[in-house]
Amino acid sequence: MSAEPVTPNFLRDWQLPEPGAGKYGRGQVLVVGGAARTPGAAMLSALAALRVGAGRLTLAVTRSIAPHISVAVPESGVEPLDEDADGHVAVGAVEGIAAELELADAVLVGPGLDEPDGTRDLVANLARTVGPETVVVLDAFALGVAADVRDQLGPLRNRLVMTPNSGEAERLLGRECGDDDVADAVAIAERFGAVVALGDAIATPRGRTWRKGTGSGGLGTSGSGDVLSGAVVGLLARGADPAQAVAWASYVHAAAGDRLAVQVGPLGYLASELVGEIPRVLVELGA
Repeated sequence: MSAEPVTPNFLRDWQLPEPGAGKYGRGQVLVVGGAARTPGAAMLSALAALRVGAGRLTLAVTRSIAPHISVAVPESGVEPLDEDADGHVAVGAVEGIAAELELADAVLVGPGLDEPDGTRDLVANLARTVGPETVVVLDAFALGVAADVRDQLGPLRNRLVMTPNSGEAERLLGRECGDDDVADAVAIAERFGAVVALGDAIATPRGRTWRKGTGSGGLGTSGSGDVLSGAVVGLLARGADPAQAVAWASYVHAAAGDRLAVQVGPLGYLASELVGEIPRVLVELGA
């Protein structure tokens, strides 16, 4: 399938909403993830959300690591999630963060989650817990269980974003990915009522498609996807609609990789270094 390229001029003609005057005006973000063994993923997403200009940040992570995260990310409030004996998010943990889910303008679920039962329960209960206008981003392990709770996600149609890799896309599709990532992104978008970023492709539930026109192989590194999903949720909190947030975040993420490919090398730069490049790319785009 053909898709419109996302270029700097395209984005300059689709300007992001003006940021609010204070942190609440720039939107409230909640990042839910960070099992005991994998806290870094949630931290990367959280920092990326701030780097694109989100205002108030809260991280919900497993109880045993919550004090450490509060020190490691002093810009964030921290909510502890109930966990099982092995440090995974427990079934029923969503009840402990219900108030934050309702207040948030945009919620990201998935970075650093690592066990299906607790994650499935969390994703299944999102629609009844978030606010009526809250936009939800699913990434990483949350995408691995989303197909199991598709009906429960139904009320989130048209305010849902998914950022799968190829393996997660196959679970969402219920089949192997084909040779056309645009077509696969469209199929997922239509099935879940979500804006989908899959590889270089972006698709909306109404069939509109784009392809980001930049990005190097160095983006295929640990934590890179967490930075992308964090940028998406941050832009959503600022007031971008789902398609705009995904188009902008996908390009900014890839362009940050291009900058590091020159500074560091085409391979070997770190996902945490992407975070620092985000504001510079936004300035270049006039955002």
